[in-house]
Amino acid sequence: MLAFAPLAHAGDSAPLERGAAVTEPYALRELDRATFGLNRVIVGERINETPLTAAELFALPPMVPLRKALDAEFDRYIEQHKATLPDESIGVGSSFTFQLFDRAVLDSKDTRFVLAGAVNRMDRAFVDPAHCGEVRLLYRLIRTNQPETGEDAVSPRLPMTLNLVFKARGDEAARSGTPSCAEIAKRWLDTADIALTGSDLAAKLTAADGPLASIRPENILRIETNLQIAHAPKSAVRDFRTDYMMKVFDYHAETGTFEEAVMEDQIDRDRLLADADLARAFKSWLLQPDHLAELDRGTVLIPDQFLAKVAVAPTPVGFVNSALQPAFGLVQGEDTAHAPVFSDTDVVGALEQAAAKGVQLQNIRSVAGFERRLNDISCGGCHQTRGIGGFHFPGVDWMAAKPSNTTTVPGSPHFFGDQVRRRDILTAFSEGREPDFSRGFSSRPQERGSQELAGTVYNDGWGGHCYVKRPDEAENDKSFSPWTCASGLSCQASANTRMGMCFISTR
Repeated sequence: MLAFAPLAHAGDSAPLERGAAVTEPYALRELDRATFGLNRVIVGERINETPLTAAELFALPPMVPLRKALDAEFDRYIEQHKATLPDESIGVGSSFTFQLFDRAVLDSKDTRFVLAGAVNRMDRAFVDPAHCGEVRLLYRLIRTNQPETGEDAVSPRLPMTLNLVFKARGDEAARSGTPSCAEIAKRWLDTADIALTGSDLAAKLTAADGPLASIRPENILRIETNLQIAHAPKSAVRDFRTDYMMKVFDYHAETGTFEEAVMEDQIDRDRLLADADLARAFKSWLLQPDHLAELDRGTVLIPDQFLAKVAVAPTPVGFVNSALQPAFGLVQGEDTAHAPVFSDTDVVGALEQAAAKGVQLQNIRSVAGFERRLNDISCGGCHQTRGIGGFHFPGVDWMAAKPSNTTTVPGSPHFFGDQVRRRDILTAFSEGREPDFSRGFSSRPQERGSQELAGTVYNDGWGGHCYVKRPDEAENDKSFSPWTCASGLSCQASANTRMGMCFISTR
């Protein structure tokens, strides 16, 4: 079996991520020590016999622009904090109100990034059909001056990940058509019932006909970074808050470097609210029926001119609309300090126009549905929803004394809730059918014709996200009316909203 995660089950069924992710701790340990150590996947050769330290990694020519961009982003974050919260100190250490991520660990010989998981993302083939979507290797930053294994081991993990994104099928294979997208999908699905672990599993995965065969330096697309940039403990003057900073760096083969890029669908709220011409252009583009349908399906690709190069996602945000959400203020009624980009009339008119053209919308069926989609289509908004802090894949902690017995799950409720959809897409590929790339809201995964998620924490079970319905159906929002709870549970909403979570009924 590829996966081990005690909470990654729907009822008594097999792990949800079977056939779509590699989370077996002993295999990841072997892969990290050999084939998929960062010195091999980035530069294509063994630099030395020991793993790259963080200091050595960021000194590599391909990584120098990336580190420079991270430093610039830290400086901007600190400057903005001092301008907006001058009475709340910020710096490294517990003596500050906002405790910064210590950038010194990125220059340390006592830290490094270790492989924490491999994830199939062929569900993103709608972005790049020729390469059959993506495969991702996720690396977690750790301290190395603590024991990695044995009875005295403790988790040395630090709150930063590197996500190396590869083409699921390389350029040469795309030109020749071999292997096909169907064959690659089948390779992944066939791993669902493999009983191997450790080095045996690692060898099977990286064989010429294995699912990880395409993981080579020439197939790198980009690096995505996510780190906990600052943390503010609960105090007399503020609630608990943690900010996560995300950036994307595209690989440029001509220079051999990673350069910062705009983030897919990360709407640049500040520029849109400050530039009326840009806001009008964005509204005109997004409300076209075809683009509105893509937004509804979760397959929209917003033009670069409207996007940002960084996302800072505060957590927790709760269910109430607030300025902590990435698209707050873009829709009428949210923020009185700025003119909105979209009025209620704009959205209702666009929905009516789409319906008149025969466009069947699955998720956006109201102004509130449109508003929620604007948030969760973005990187920041998605990571704020059903994440573990600001991460959707914290990864496997194979450094633990007994990783096969660890209670730390590698993924968030959002990650596991999306596995049925991803596996359905792999199955369609393997059978030569056209995949359905649509997805639901981040809060509520699609069932995809399966009952695998029914009654679980992911979908209508205890802790599932839900909507409080009123007896009069006309008073219910059509975008969220299906968000019900399983028998014996009721939807309990937080203040000033009808969004909530499924808990045991008190009536």
